[in-house]
Amino acid sequence: MNASQAVTTPAKPTYQGNDKLLVGIVLGVLTFWMFAGTVGTVARTMLTDLNGGPIDQITHPTVSLNQMNLAVSITALFSGLFIVFMGGLADRIGRVRIAIAGNVLGIAGSLLLVFAAGGAALPMLLTGRALQGLSAACIMPATMALLKSYWDGAERQRAVSMWSIGSWGGSGVAALFGGFVASNYNWRAIFYVSIVVSLAAIALMWGTPESKAEATAHRRFDAPGLLIFMVTVLALMVVLIFGRQIGWSSPSTLALVAVAVVGAVVFFLVERSRSGPFIDFGLFKNTTFTGATLSNFLLNATIGLLIVSQQMLQIARPELFDPWKAGLLTIGYAVAIIGFIRVGEKLLRRFGPRKPMVWGASIVALACVALVPTNLLVGQYEVLAVIAYTLFGIGLAFYATPSTDAALANLPPAQAGSGAGIYKMASSLGGAIGAALSLTIFSSFLGSGVSIVGELLVTQGIQENAAVRQAGMVTFLFNLVLALIAVISILATVPKGRTYNND
Repeated sequence: MNASQAVTTPAKPTYQGNDKLLVGIVLGVLTFWMFAGTVGTVARTMLTDLNGGPIDQITHPTVSLNQMNLAVSITALFSGLFIVFMGGLADRIGRVRIAIAGNVLGIAGSLLLVFAAGGAALPMLLTGRALQGLSAACIMPATMALLKSYWDGAERQRAVSMWSIGSWGGSGVAALFGGFVASNYNWRAIFYVSIVVSLAAIALMWGTPESKAEATAHRRFDAPGLLIFMVTVLALMVVLIFGRQIGWSSPSTLALVAVAVVGAVVFFLVERSRSGPFIDFGLFKNTTFTGATLSNFLLNATIGLLIVSQQMLQIARPELFDPWKAGLLTIGYAVAIIGFIRVGEKLLRRFGPRKPMVWGASIVALACVALVPTNLLVGQYEVLAVIAYTLFGIGLAFYATPSTDAALANLPPAQAGSGAGIYKMASSLGGAIGAALSLTIFSSFLGSGVSIVGELLVTQGIQENAAVRQAGMVTFLFNLVLALIAVISILATVPKGRTYNND
C-alpha cells in the first residue's frame, strides 16, 4: 500500500453540522448553478430585450452577440479566477463569514442585472455577471470546507450529496427554470428570485460557529501568482471569445496567444519556487485528488453541450422552440441528476470513487453521441435530445459525489479551503473555457456557413438552417472528445479501491 492509499481515521468535527446549516449551504450554491446558470439558455431573449428587437435586425445593437457570449462566460471565469484566493481567505478569516459575504455579492450582482437597461445595459450586465462570479468564488470553497469541517463519515457523504444536488442538480434545472420564467414572465424575474434565495441562505447560515484553519497554517497570500494567473486566463478567454471577430491570424490575436502560453509557463515556474503559492502544486502529488480535479475540469467543460444545443434549437426553428420549449426538453436532465445523485453516493460506498467516476464520464460521452446527428428531422431529433439530456444528467449524477468526496478526503485539514478552491476552480474554469470554446466553434461555423459534414451526411428537412445544424454537430463532436479525455484521465490517475489519504 503506497502513501496515496494509506488509511487514516479523521478526527470527529468539534461542531456537528445540522440540516438548517445544510439547507442554507445548498441555497447559496443554487444562486450560482441554477440562477446565474440560466443566462446560457435565455441569452437570445436577453439580447432581444436589451436591444429592443432581434439581434439580426439591429444595425447598432446595445449589446452585441459576442458581448453576450462574454456575459455568458464571465461569471464562471471570475469564479475560477478568484475561487482559490477566496478559499484561502475563508481558511484564514472564517468560512461562514466568507459564505455569507458571497451571498451578499450575489444579491448585488442580481440587482445590476435586474436594472440593466438603456446605454448602461452593457456595463451593468457585465458587472453584474462578474459579481455573480465573485459570489460563487466565495460560496463554493467556503461551503465545501464547512462540509469537511462540520460533517464526518457517512454524514459527510450525505452532506456532499446534498451539496451536489445544489450544484449539479441546480445546473440541471437551470435551463428548465430559466426558459419557463423568460417565456412566461420576464428574464429579469429569474434574478428577483435569486435575491430571495440568497437572503434565505444568509438567514439559515447566520449564527453558525465559525470555522477556520489552524493559526499555524496561515501564510501570506501569493499576489504575484494571482496576477500572473489572471493575465494568462484573461488573455486566453479574449482569444476564445473574440478571436473570430479580431481575426485568428491577426497580430493582436497572436500576441494574446503568446501572452497566454508564456504566462502559463511563468506561472508554473514561479509557483513551484514559492513557499506559499497561489496554487499548491504539491497537492497534485496525490493521484486521486489530481484525477478528481482534472476530470472535474473536463466534465464541467461539457456544459457547452447544453448551452449550444439550447441555442441551436431556438435559432434553427424559432417557430417551434422558445426558451421554455427548448428548456422543456432538458427535463430528463433535471430529474436524472437530482434522482441519481444519491445513487452516486451509494456507488461510492460500494466501489470507491474510480468506477462511478468512469461510468459517469462514459455516460456523458454517450449523451454527446446522441446529440451529434443534427441532420435528422426535428421530430426525430427531439427524441434524441430528450434521451441525450437524460443521459447527461445520469452521467453527472454518478460522477458528482464520488469525485467531490475523493477530492475532499485527500485534502490536508489545514488546506481544506484552498484545496477545495482548486477543485472548484476546475469546475468554474472548465465551465467558462468549455462554454467559450463551444460558443466560439458554434458561432464560427454558424457565421461562415461552412459545410464540413455535408458531403458525408444528408441534412434532412428544411435546408435553410443547415449551417446552424452542422455548426451544432461540430460542437457536439468537440464535447464528445472532452468527455472521452475525462474517462482516460480518471483511468490514468485515480487508483482502484476505496481508501483515501486524509493526512
